[in-house]
Amino acid sequence: MRVARFIKSALRRRDYPAGSLPRVAFAGRSNVGKSSLINCLVGRKNLARTSSTPGRTQLINFFSVGDRWMLVDLPGYGFAEVPQRLRAGWGPMVEEFVTEDPQLRLVVVVVDARHPPSDLDRVMVSWLGELGKEFQVAATKIDKVPKSRRGKSVDVILESLEVPSVIPFSSVTGEGRGLLWRSIESCV
Repeated sequence: MRVARFIKSALRRRDYPAGSLPRVAFAGRSNVGKSSLINCLVGRKNLARTSSTPGRTQLINFFSVGDRWMLVDLPGYGFAEVPQRLRAGWGPMVEEFVTEDPQLRLVVVVVDARHPPSDLDRVMVSWLGELGKEFQVAATKIDKVPKSRRGKSVDVILESLEVPSVIPFSSVTGEGRGLLWRSIESCV
């Protein structure tokens, strides 16, 4: 169990928490399970706010983990039940964080194991590659994919995103938790 606590929410770089702790960000479509994944990782039910309504993460949320590094929950891209003008501001907010935060060590790109990656998922992975940013793909909701189809589901994600690895993850069962922690710890 890792001790985790909410630090703050931020809109712009000047609002980010001070200090030099390495940061691991979580990016993905709205309602893909980023907040649930963070909660599962740290063993807390309500650290990161979850909702069945897409688009509830509207700021960049920072969480300290054992005072050794920070997990960062980014606003989701794609469909969200919020006004268009608010959604339009998320792109620049996420872009500024990913391109300018000197403490960013890894971006976990979260996709839904039940569906092929979207065009936006492919754009995110391509963009991170062009920037030379370290990233790891995690496929959430793997518990909702029948065991007989899990391999195929992961293969579709690997092929579509053209990445070397995908960590199947379930916030319900904890599957993939250890693998994702190892990936994070290798970068921080």
